[in-house]
Amino acid sequence: MPVQALSTLKSGSRLMKKAVAIACSAAVILPMAIVPAQAQRGKLPLVRDAEVEALLKDYAKPIYKVAGISNSEPQIILVNDKSFNAFVPDSRRMFINIGVIMEAEAPGEVIGVIAHETGHIAGRHLVRLRSAAANAQIVSVIGMILGAGAAAAGAAAGSGDAASGGAAAALGAGSVGRRTLLSYQRGEEAAADRAALRYLNATGQSARGMLKTFQRMSEQQMFSRKFADPYAQSHPMAQERFNGLLNEAQKSKYFNQPEDYVLQYRHDQARAKLYAFTSHPSATLRAYPRSDKSPAAQYARAIAAMKSRGKGAVKEIDALIRTQPNNPYYYELKGQALLESGDPKRAIAPFRKALSFKPNEPQFLVWLGYALVGANEQSYLPEAEKVLKRAIQMDENSGIAYSQLAIAHGRQGERAEADLATAKGLMVRGDFEAAKRYAARAQKSLKRGSPAWLQADDIVAYKTPKLPRNR
Repeated sequence: MPVQALSTLKSGSRLMKKAVAIACSAAVILPMAIVPAQAQRGKLPLVRDAEVEALLKDYAKPIYKVAGISNSEPQIILVNDKSFNAFVPDSRRMFINIGVIMEAEAPGEVIGVIAHETGHIAGRHLVRLRSAAANAQIVSVIGMILGAGAAAAGAAAGSGDAASGGAAAALGAGSVGRRTLLSYQRGEEAAADRAALRYLNATGQSARGMLKTFQRMSEQQMFSRKFADPYAQSHPMAQERFNGLLNEAQKSKYFNQPEDYVLQYRHDQARAKLYAFTSHPSATLRAYPRSDKSPAAQYARAIAAMKSRGKGAVKEIDALIRTQPNNPYYYELKGQALLESGDPKRAIAPFRKALSFKPNEPQFLVWLGYALVGANEQSYLPEAEKVLKRAIQMDENSGIAYSQLAIAHGRQGERAEADLATAKGLMVRGDFEAAKRYAARAQKSLKRGSPAWLQADDIVAYKTPKLPRNR
């Protein structure tokens, strides 16, 4: 299905011609749970979390290398859907539902999914939409993501449920995963299977995890499609095909190799985090009771405490930090807890600490900028502006960064710059008409022909793409 780019990146001064509307209005930073964002109809509900994204990147890196696509690593994008599903719309994107991580008990199960999907990318398999997904909402989402060509799809545009504190819990009323977006021809599926086995063997990893996923798919074919995972429906797995894979996999000398201990630990942490942020605190405490002393359980309970807005949340997070004083994600969580308790000034220090461990993490920069602006002290605003602009350079589709930058500009009396930042943030959210209004207002006070004026002009001149009609 040919897809026209939403906009193009021009040479010269028009660096902002590239539209940033890439179905991000329903995207969140997880654990961002501060500013409510309204999920627009037809937008793919995406999730941003530095910790989970880093884990998936580490899962994928060796697979990409042996597959010969490491020079243009496909970006893995998290979808806020608890069903087990993954798909690739092109050679640059791999979408994975958070349900894949939450259901997988071991890293190998997720790595197997990544290896299989990588097989489709490396094999340049034609991806075709299932008829069930041929509607305006889904087609427009895929078209936007393919056309935008942005380096970081699904950037932060707010939270899903500020009241509950669980950013990902309330977003995406319709389950994209359950619609089974994409499927492949059976021959391409078999080719991806074989490629995945090669990748796993070449990287010295066992295929047991992949087989566990595929075995579940095979078993689900015996039941009504109503109860089958979308991944099983879009990746048909007959028992004969599974048996063939099993025979091939068992020939590998790595078949009985145990899971990597460090990856297993990180996987458990990611599962606990996703569960806690997408579940009610009481459900989290049932799944991770006080009797469970594992680090993952402590992590989940600390998040549940923060979501409950209890006074002991920071205390529980401090206990986590004492166990791992070099874990940047614990400091990130502490900063968020302080922000949500109404103390942004105290949140600055933990966000700085998180950045001391990962200075180039744009999501940490957004957090720090948010806290600096929230502290509401004039002396902090120049730094907030600098930090947020740096975050945007790394992730130009961060709606939160643009909105906070607009506030920083506004409080410094820079009205035109504030309007331009607001316009850019609205483009990220997909609110094109409002973006044009703010851009036009910014233009009136900007020097004609300046870089900022041209950026505003690009937004004013942007033509909203026509979406296909429902059939």
